[in-house]
Amino acid sequence: MAEKVDILQVIDFPSFTNARLESLFSVHKSFQAKDPDAFVEGLTQRIRGIVLTPPATARRALLEKLPKLEIISAFAVGVDVVDLDRAAERGIIVTNTPDVLTDCVADLGMGLLVAISRGIVAGDRYVRAGRWLREGDMHLTTALGGKTLGVVGLGRIGKAVAKRAEAFGMKIAYHGRRKQTGVDYAYHPDAASLARAADFLVLCCPGGDATRHMIDAEVLTALGPEGFLVNIARGAVVDEAALIEACQKGTIAGAALDVFENEPRVPEALFGLENVIVQPHQASATVATRTAMGNMMIDNLVRHFAGEPVLTPVG
Repeated sequence: MAEKVDILQVIDFPSFTNARLESLFSVHKSFQAKDPDAFVEGLTQRIRGIVLTPPATARRALLEKLPKLEIISAFAVGVDVVDLDRAAERGIIVTNTPDVLTDCVADLGMGLLVAISRGIVAGDRYVRAGRWLREGDMHLTTALGGKTLGVVGLGRIGKAVAKRAEAFGMKIAYHGRRKQTGVDYAYHPDAASLARAADFLVLCCPGGDATRHMIDAEVLTALGPEGFLVNIARGAVVDEAALIEACQKGTIAGAALDVFENEPRVPEALFGLENVIVQPHQASATVATRTAMGNMMIDNLVRHFAGEPVLTPVG
């Protein structure tokens, strides 16, 4: 039997993904080590692949320790956690897991949109606290029909959210790096312009330096006191300090957030705000989707080490 290829696993995966990964490769789990850096130092001449998912990273410092590294296979769509420039310079293949998580992420995005506009989470707390009995009906909430949804990043997930929103009777506008051909939605050249035109702003764009703090105080002011923000992209897309202030002061009506800049550390200032919903990065977190993501991540490794083209190369 051929010797198994050595793979560095820098973060944990669901048990079913771990089991298949370990059946096919010699897996070295740095996230379990007391000193991950020292752990990697002992494997520098052996590691040929890395598997990871955000918030774990594969920055230049790690890549430079692994001269035999051939592939980084991500359990995610976004690969902003990988030093893509250095990987390209080294000829290291980077893969991700697109498509298989589109529907689940879009479902959660639409769920958060409904929940924040209709006060579903606040209503649950209202009943549990006995306030309905003591204080009567809760405050009125916001309808979706006829409102405009601004989508920042009209890729696979952005289009899937837009399709769902249309079923709720919403109008769609979008912002991206360029206007897309064959798309009838209104295009806006920047996020502030889109925010001014939208009642709801949903973030579906990639992370990374190009979009870091794209949603800043200016954009939030443009969204306005009746506008809501939903983030299913990356936490760093939003200036969290500006968002906290906007939610506290009523600059915007509220926000529903699945991602955060330093997750799993979430700003405590958000916890006491009734107009904010927070989730633990759950958008793709269903058994079916995470199984498919794990299999695609592993299949990319299998194909590469068998000398075949990978399924989903990045770039």
